[in-house]
Amino acid sequence: MASLVVMLGACTTTGDNNLTVSGLDPKNFETEVDSIPIQLYTLTNDKGMEVCITNFGGRVVSVMVPDRDGKMQDVVLGFDSIGDYQHVEGNNFGALIGRYGNRIEQGKFTLDGKEYQLPQNNYGHSLHGGPEGFYALPWKVESADKQHLVLTHRSPDGFAGYPGNLDVTVTYTLTEDNALTIDYTATTDQPTIVNLTNHSYFNLNGDASRDALDLEVMIAADSITPIDSTFMTHGTMMAVEGTPFDFRQAKPVGRDINADDEQLRNGHGYDHNYVLNTEGDINKVSASIFSPTTGILMEVFTDEPGLQYYVGNFLDGTVKGKHGVAYPHRSAICMETQHYPNSPNQPQYPSTVLRPGQTYHSKCIYKFSVK
Repeated sequence: MASLVVMLGACTTTGDNNLTVSGLDPKNFETEVDSIPIQLYTLTNDKGMEVCITNFGGRVVSVMVPDRDGKMQDVVLGFDSIGDYQHVEGNNFGALIGRYGNRIEQGKFTLDGKEYQLPQNNYGHSLHGGPEGFYALPWKVESADKQHLVLTHRSPDGFAGYPGNLDVTVTYTLTEDNALTIDYTATTDQPTIVNLTNHSYFNLNGDASRDALDLEVMIAADSITPIDSTFMTHGTMMAVEGTPFDFRQAKPVGRDINADDEQLRNGHGYDHNYVLNTEGDINKVSASIFSPTTGILMEVFTDEPGLQYYVGNFLDGTVKGKHGVAYPHRSAICMETQHYPNSPNQPQYPSTVLRPGQTYHSKCIYKFSVK
């Protein structure tokens, strides 16, 4: 083990050259960004599951889980080094997203009578906090052990146009029942807006060189917030019944993805916010992904009202990830638990306003098993 890793007690390695179970070299993640040391941290449990995370952007780099035959499979897309995360354009693989996950129309919102302008980086809208969102920043490591990693970040008043000093804490926990829990909390000294999430790309086949269209998805939602051709929502709801967007019963991702449907054309496939019917109950399954190939099942639990379902429509084989694998079109699924896009401009949506004296809290659980 590298000396820095031993000192922090945060990274376990195995095999030749001190590689992780997923084949990552922690030395490739050792650097410094804005005077904050960057490293790779590895969580493990007694069942052999391994989750590797870097505090650059709070990114989940790899997730190793056993398949139905007991063989370990890496089920998320990512990169071999910190340089790849820093220099691949538009790279949000596995990252913490904020201050505002998803889109805000034209990057504008009004709060308490004052209008704010955010960076515009996607069809004129502000996406995922803009080009200097949380995914592009170093996070401080408050504590790290075998099964926990606690990251903190202060987003200063006015940064990227957002009001208020926002103090954020994100805790990753790997449990003994093969669940990765992500807990988010935040406080502010001025009224502001917050919508945090994780942008991991999942492929439960354990082979990211092929598409993910055979994976079977369930989403507990009766409606979506439809989008226009710029991916923007405008406050309406659309029932999923009778449409390609009905995942209330599990079905293969690819069954309807190329159907003649306006919403599929607008999103270039699935890239939509689902209005969950779990009513914020963290004990109810909000969504799931199952691989018939490996037998791996991932269940998603959240206290959020929405889930952005995205099927790698903009992956095109030009980006090479871990171990030199090129990520082809629709080779992974994102399930981003969050409030709805453009909520600050849609008063009928659940509010994303955070005020002094309040504590923002959001929780997401990705639980793995086999069947």
